[in-house]
Amino acid sequence: MTSHPFQQLLLGVVLFCCAAGFSQTTPKNQQFNRPFYQATFLETEPVVDGEIRNEALWESVPLAPDLIQIKPSFGAPVSEKTEIRVAYSNTTFYVAVVCYDTEPDKIVVSDSRRDADLNDEDSFLFIIDTYNDQQNGFLFGTNAQGMEYDAQINNEGKGNNNANRQQGGVIGGTNLNWDATWSVRTQLGDYGWSAEFAIPLRSLRFASGEAKTWGLNFQRNISKNTEIAYWTSLPLGFDLKRLALAGKLTGLNLKNPGNLKLIPYALVQGINDQSVSPSEQELDAEVGMDIKYSITPSVTLDLTYNTDFAQVEVDDEQVNLDRFNLFFPEKRAFFLENAGQFSVGSPGEVDLFFSRRIGLGQDGSIVPIIGGARVSGKVGQTNVGLLSMFTEDVASAGITENNFSVARVNHNFGNSRSSLGGIFVNRQGLAGLDDDFNRVYAVDGKWGIGNKAEVNGFFAKSVTPSINGQDHAFKLLANYEWDGWNLNAGYTEVAPGFNPEVGFLQRTAFKKPELLIFKAHRMKGNGSFLEMRPHLSYRGYWNFDNEQVTGFLHVDNHWVWRSGFEIHTGINFTQERVFAPFNISNVTVPIGEYKNEELQFVLITNPNNAFSVSTRTFIGGYFNGMRYSNSGTANFRVGNKFVSSLTMSHNDIQLETGNTTALVGGLRLAYSFTPRIFLQSLIQRNNVSEITSVNARFGWLQSANTGLFVVFNIVKDDNPLDFLDNQTLTIKYTHRFDVLK
Repeated sequence: MTSHPFQQLLLGVVLFCCAAGFSQTTPKNQQFNRPFYQATFLETEPVVDGEIRNEALWESVPLAPDLIQIKPSFGAPVSEKTEIRVAYSNTTFYVAVVCYDTEPDKIVVSDSRRDADLNDEDSFLFIIDTYNDQQNGFLFGTNAQGMEYDAQINNEGKGNNNANRQQGGVIGGTNLNWDATWSVRTQLGDYGWSAEFAIPLRSLRFASGEAKTWGLNFQRNISKNTEIAYWTSLPLGFDLKRLALAGKLTGLNLKNPGNLKLIPYALVQGINDQSVSPSEQELDAEVGMDIKYSITPSVTLDLTYNTDFAQVEVDDEQVNLDRFNLFFPEKRAFFLENAGQFSVGSPGEVDLFFSRRIGLGQDGSIVPIIGGARVSGKVGQTNVGLLSMFTEDVASAGITENNFSVARVNHNFGNSRSSLGGIFVNRQGLAGLDDDFNRVYAVDGKWGIGNKAEVNGFFAKSVTPSINGQDHAFKLLANYEWDGWNLNAGYTEVAPGFNPEVGFLQRTAFKKPELLIFKAHRMKGNGSFLEMRPHLSYRGYWNFDNEQVTGFLHVDNHWVWRSGFEIHTGINFTQERVFAPFNISNVTVPIGEYKNEELQFVLITNPNNAFSVSTRTFIGGYFNGMRYSNSGTANFRVGNKFVSSLTMSHNDIQLETGNTTALVGGLRLAYSFTPRIFLQSLIQRNNVSEITSVNARFGWLQSANTGLFVVFNIVKDDNPLDFLDNQTLTIKYTHRFDVLK
């Protein structure tokens, strides 16, 4: 069955309105007021041990106002008493919380690994906007076991990000790979649990001076109720990262704490290559160093020499079932710190700067990094960033020595959620060739219209010696988000000659309009059914001959229960025009225009349970045939020490030109001896590339993700003609020295 695009859009609007009509409205009686809290200066540093209730020092610090639920009972007070206190000294920022619980035997601790997701257990988090710019901040959290969770927040958390640092990286938004030096201690008892945070001021970025004000918000998750409560009450659909609505921490008198860190490393690596006969063994040793110096409390200089990322987890296996580029996220910590400041474009689709281009070849092979420097931070309300990296040549891959440089400036306009900035990205070959370079210039901005709407976009131009003309790209996106509504309308254009060699393009030469209509409806009363979220989205891609290449209309509704159980039921109307034959595995998709419909079904069980499942199914037309696609993840944990997840993706594609089956599987296992000592493994199998890989890592962390790492990798290809069969064992030790305290 096929239909005209206008008929598809009309049907989608009708289905959306029908879904919206059967639901209740969002509560209207909740006022979104910003609370204020006066910081207390401590002459005496507290002993950080998690003991709050019987500590005389903390008894002298005033309590913060109580929390307000956003889930399940929107606007109601938090169901369990929560006492929060905030204080600071000349060197340290402190937060103390007592999370009372009338049923302490039901407290859930699901994962003790650093930066593991805290949403699926009893936990406490807080965010501080140290510049009070309503857009950027630092997020900290813990659970009853005392695990450490920290993240750097840019642009109120909006970006292409993955909530699990073990599985993905980030471009802007929420940067989980930012690791600061800080500590937290917790205690469990018949009253519930308590936590005491101590964050050295030298680990933060802020403006020193008298009577400073920071943005501030708290979040408590109560697992037994699948409850989320905030200090600043938020409209439906927002979370802790919505800094424009955060409360205020006032009365801070801050001095420059001084910050100079030396972070040397040493590693030994053994390689056993069995793809040749006889097999070859190689033993190598490396040393290097990172230096971090705070020029001011808000501007930091990072230097790196002989940079190594041996402890970083390998990429997730992917199979390309389309014609366009796959996106593999950045996971290397050096590039991810302050990554949001360098992010310009449309994340995951048009990234003007993509740090994976530095030190990694097109096939994922390693290109040695000689060293580099980065200056990043804030001068007043202006974000600044400078990055310069040098890489070695790899003769076997035809890669010459290169310098990669980025200059970024972005000014935040006070109390407006608005900004204006620019970026310059340059790759310069160092082999002496005059035409071996690539440059990208861009301006970008955001206009915040009150707290509910914004318009943002960018305009970019590339310079490549072999390309003349049609070398621009731009995007304009308008968004309204409030009270459960999320409305988007935008347009993106990438000209045929636009060539960001240090960036990422999902596809080249396109014009793309897009639209989203989304509404979250919270049910009244205390029934088991909590919320429904009908929505409609559309995106279309045209080439520069005004021929439609892709059309995708998605009509869906999310059905959510108080228990955390969810079902998503949707239908997709797709259109693809193929101008040149291409292969999916060993099957050819011929030239033609293909219009199809497919059903989409998603099932998510309560992630707070020891065993949980999420699945996604597509059934419907695919090019000139059918696709039956199933993917999902099964999570299982034992206590708070052992967690595992099994991920499977199965695609059965039946086309007129042949059939193919793509199966990708991954098994993650992790055991935490303590929150800082862990053993993790990732086992993957891909039947298309015929590759089986094993990545096992042991970590003994000291602070800020430094310490001892032992990493074992196996990569084996079942096809002997591919000559891929090797094992690598790496032992790496890195230590952080605080020279200035």
